[in-house]
Amino acid sequence: MDTEREAHRQEVALLGELTRLLLDTSGEGAEEVHRSVIAAAGGLGVRANLVVVPDGATVTAASHGELSTISVRGFPEAFRMDQVIALKPLLAEMSEGRVGAAEARRRLAAITTARQPYPWWLRLLGIVLFALGFAPLMQSTWYEVGATAVLGTVTAALAILAERVGRLAPVLPLVAATVVSLVTLEVFARTHAHGGPVLLMLPALFYFVPGDYLSAATGELAAGFLTTGAIRLVYAVFLLVQLYLGILLGLVVTGRSRHDLFDVAATSDLPRWALFLAWIVFTVGTVLAFAIPLRLLGRLLLLVYLTVGVQTAATKLIGEVGGTFAAAVALGAAATWLGRRPSLPPRIVLLLPGFFTLTVGSLGLRGLTALAGGYPIQGFHDLTKMITIVTAIATGLLVGSVIAPRPKQAPVA
Repeated sequence: MDTEREAHRQEVALLGELTRLLLDTSGEGAEEVHRSVIAAAGGLGVRANLVVVPDGATVTAASHGELSTISVRGFPEAFRMDQVIALKPLLAEMSEGRVGAAEARRRLAAITTARQPYPWWLRLLGIVLFALGFAPLMQSTWYEVGATAVLGTVTAALAILAERVGRLAPVLPLVAATVVSLVTLEVFARTHAHGGPVLLMLPALFYFVPGDYLSAATGELAAGFLTTGAIRLVYAVFLLVQLYLGILLGLVVTGRSRHDLFDVAATSDLPRWALFLAWIVFTVGTVLAFAIPLRLLGRLLLLVYLTVGVQTAATKLIGEVGGTFAAAVALGAAATWLGRRPSLPPRIVLLLPGFFTLTVGSLGLRGLTALAGGYPIQGFHDLTKMITIVTAIATGLLVGSVIAPRPKQAPVA
């Protein structure tokens, strides 16, 4: 009897630890957490049920004649993709009943406590490259690239500092946006010759823009996880508002007029080869910033160029919304198909860089700042466009996963 009770305790503890790690990396939403935990429990011979919200879950497990219910807390912040990759084979073995609870707990603990694969200075460099790769999408000018190099270093330093000073993390978007706004308005946007100040700020703030939360929330709503999707959507809006308030604080401190928050791009002076290479810089930055192993760089680059190529071609034929939808379908199908293979990383890792190229979150921030600057038509246009685009992305990724369905016996984190 004591042996069975101990076995049940081990299984419940394992499911709790697994759920916590999945919540911390739940970039694809509640459906993935629910599916993975249920499959892992089934492989252990445990009947389990989950109620998932973005920042927690209630897990009920029945085994060995015992029934237990536990609550687990966790929330995705800056994703550790190395942990997601390491978890995939363990989940597969658990769902197939090839590993016991004690061994699974030991391996799960090793994944959870593993050190960052890159030192702090490489992660800082990754965030800077992440911003630099995004800069030509805002303004295709050398000035934009140079300003982003400086501003991106500032935000990267703040992000690394927040890892060591936990109290900074909850207000990091606000602090980063305020500092970037101050530096931009005082140093880089003294005149209108180099485009709108918001366009100079956005690449450096892109690391904090919650486009992934917006799309995950939309996907959860589409999948029927209404409470989870609504809560995640509210949180994404809250993050956008933090960035918006930070930009306004910079405006107040510098004494600039709110009409200086115009959104007009300067004349392009970047050659085409620089625009093409920007996606390589962007993907390298993503790998370093989100702790993705360098060995995956080539595959991720292919997915990025696939997404950009499909979006560019389809946009010329059917417009921006249709082009974004087509790119999301192509990315979702390719990532799901590749994610089937045991030797390749989970779908979310393969999706991540390509998803960021669709840049949905920046539209929300541009819309809010345009409204604050006294440009209501442009502001409402950007906000409504964001709603349309985020729905197109979430729906496209869902259609892509249906086109290339995942196997039933290989849950992915």
